[in-house]
Amino acid sequence: MHESYRHAKSAQSTGLTAGDSTHQALLTIVDEAGSTNSVMTETDRREALPHGYAIMARRQTAGRGQRGNSWESEAGQNVTLSVMLRPEGVEAREQFMVSEAVAIATAGVVAELTGVQAEVKWPNDIYVGQQKIAGILIECGLEGGRISRAIAGIGLNVNQSVWRSDAPNPVSMRQLTGEEYDTAATARLLVERVARLTAMLPAGADEIERSYAARLWRREGRHLWEDAASGEVFRAGIARVERTGRLILDNGREYWFKEVKQVIPELP
Repeated sequence: MHESYRHAKSAQSTGLTAGDSTHQALLTIVDEAGSTNSVMTETDRREALPHGYAIMARRQTAGRGQRGNSWESEAGQNVTLSVMLRPEGVEAREQFMVSEAVAIATAGVVAELTGVQAEVKWPNDIYVGQQKIAGILIECGLEGGRISRAIAGIGLNVNQSVWRSDAPNPVSMRQLTGEEYDTAATARLLVERVARLTAMLPAGADEIERSYAARLWRREGRHLWEDAASGEVFRAGIARVERTGRLILDNGREYWFKEVKQVIPELP
């Protein structure tokens, strides 16, 4: 089992410093769940869950991804969990900063445990090279124009090596290194990092935004994109991502999530 989690390297793995605060993982592990985001929502209705509380399912039967996609995960082989986040004072119009924090924390954990660079594909998938290693789905609750809570669902490919769905170019940590990982220990580390970075908001928004920009997948060069409305495929580079989450390309086009997608070549 891979044991070199190196908690002291949090600043190196994320590119951020979070002061002296610590956030221990409040992790509940269940054998099976439909969607951990749904379980978290139902549990929070009965009792207010604290920031950093997480539920992980060894087998998730109805995991959800972005764009309404399902998430493939072999039972017991990966990390499929949801984290309750309660950042204080984050305006609804800037809720994307929560997504940025969760994404760079996840990418940082992958990089730390594998020694391989992990990047964030806009808005918040995690890629290693041309392959997807993690997906994130964030559902926010709003109150008085601010975020009252955010539930971050994270699927991280850890030990799986055979893929049966038509998901494009998946990869796991084990496939990158040849090592087997302890999924529970990986989950605890992930929850700690996510809780720590999101607790920095909104005061640490500038620092998180810079780290997100530095980890952005395909941030250099010009690549193929497909306009969701017209189906047009065109080549462009990323100029910037605004704090609201809007993508600005170097040809002047501006897109919100689901309005455009990056064209990803299938690997042989």
